[in-house]
Amino acid sequence: MDRPRLPSPVRAAFEPNPEEGTTVVNLGPSHPATHGTIQVIAELDGERVRRADVHCGYLHRGFEKECESHTWHNLTPYVNRLNYCSALINDFAYCDAVERLMGVEITPRCRYLRTLLAEYSRIADHLTCIAASLMELGAMTAFLYLVTIRDYVYEHLADITGARVTYTFGRIGGVVRDVPEGWLERLEVILEQYEDFTGRVHKLMDRNRIFIDRTRDVGVLTTAEALHWGFTGPILRSTGAPRDLRKDTPYLAYGELEFDVPVGTKGDNYDRYYVRMREMDESAHMIRQLIDLLKATPGPLNVDDNRCTLPDKQRVYTEIESLIVHFKLVMEGPQVPAGDIYVAHEAANGELGFYLVSTGGGTPWKVHVRSPSFVHMGGLHRLLEGYQLADVIPTFGSVNMIGGECDR
Repeated sequence: MDRPRLPSPVRAAFEPNPEEGTTVVNLGPSHPATHGTIQVIAELDGERVRRADVHCGYLHRGFEKECESHTWHNLTPYVNRLNYCSALINDFAYCDAVERLMGVEITPRCRYLRTLLAEYSRIADHLTCIAASLMELGAMTAFLYLVTIRDYVYEHLADITGARVTYTFGRIGGVVRDVPEGWLERLEVILEQYEDFTGRVHKLMDRNRIFIDRTRDVGVLTTAEALHWGFTGPILRSTGAPRDLRKDTPYLAYGELEFDVPVGTKGDNYDRYYVRMREMDESAHMIRQLIDLLKATPGPLNVDDNRCTLPDKQRVYTEIESLIVHFKLVMEGPQVPAGDIYVAHEAANGELGFYLVSTGGGTPWKVHVRSPSFVHMGGLHRLLEGYQLADVIPTFGSVNMIGGECDR
């Protein structure tokens, strides 16, 4: 005989309580303002968010499992689609991890070009984030300024990579090709245009009374809370912590460059806006240094190593040895020595790390990515609770969640 079920003394986290007068609302997972497939369940007391529960992972891409079925070379297109706003940074972080596992050291010219393209991608990513956040607050003029310069960047990157968003430009041991003729000169012009357009945005927004009221002291995060929840990148730096992997553990050419690490004071929405604006200025400063270094550093882009680099096509057509190397690299993939490694780069949203496990074959045994957006979603509720329902979307925009990074 079934016993009657007694009522639970503890009510569910988001069950409406008529006595308290709270209401539960649902945002997403297909809401146009959630920047992707993500769900926010919020318990409201009037217009104030009392509690929030964030759910991500609605893309069902299965990135990490998919990597186990492809060669080390063929993973680059999948890596690109983690953060499609700055795909080149994903490329270079993944290639760096494989190269360190193989003991491959890239050429100086490749190192400078990768660093330049990574900072260029950081500018494109921050432009996207800030433009979307400002648009959601009604600042359409600033949005159009930022998207205009972002489009110049996209077209310019397409000139060197052949693609507009997901580039597949990195290669284990190098990159696809060198910069086309006139590309660096066009880059200098775009940097001048960037300074013009961002200068207009600074004048429009930095002391704008409405913008300050909507962002200052909203979504506040302390340094201790940010570290507790695993926040990195601009969000952590907005709290005043000068944590940046490019400075703390230099990789590529960052140890040779002069740049500052912008930090905030309150860790609120305004600081997250301003830190990203200042980071773009620092990226432009680094790019100008890298242009000079590239011009002064001729030489090959790819390492001369048959374990990972495809032979020149002319040699493939005329030499049986080169034909065999080409065939085996394409069909079987690079034979990466057995072992495991974790390599992290400073992506636009924070620490982007790849943990690779190899059993010595042409395909990985395990690929795990420490993607910033996935980690940040675990602590997003802390930025939403206690503030107005109208603040949910701009606060969410300041975090810059990228759906491709959230799905495993």
